[in-house]
Amino acid sequence: MPLKLSLKPGEKFVLNGAVVQNGDRRGVLVLQNKASVLREKDILQPEQANTPSRRIYFQVMLMYIDQADAQKYYDEFVRRLSEFMGAIKNPEILAECVTISRCCLQKDYYKALLGCRKLIDYEDMRLGNVPAGVSAGGD
Repeated sequence: MPLKLSLKPGEKFVLNGAVVQNGDRRGVLVLQNKASVLREKDILQPEQANTPSRRIYFQVMLMYIDQADAQKYYDEFVRRLSEFMGAIKNPEILAECVTISRCCLQKDYYKALLGCRKLIDYEDMRLGNVPAGVSAGGD
């Protein structure tokens, strides 16, 4: 099934590791086959990986963007996830961590990124960074 992206003027996204920017008008891009795509709002810069959950997200994002070299990011991902799980007692979040790990083992990195967003939301809520019920994922 094709993936249809509606792009804002000047919006950037990553497509199979290449940074692409839309022109000065709204645009639509239709991908007819499987590709690694991340919208600008979902891209975490290294300096933004400043909390435990964001460090996990960052490693998964790198595996997703650079699947050919995913193994070089995997060990850091495992270390960060293990540290996070050692500090968390919430059973739902621990179960999400297991799901994220399983997704990474199956190379389903996009689904793992969605799970990482739940970790970020939980962490932000616990730290008081955002009100409960507000997503830290952009929209």
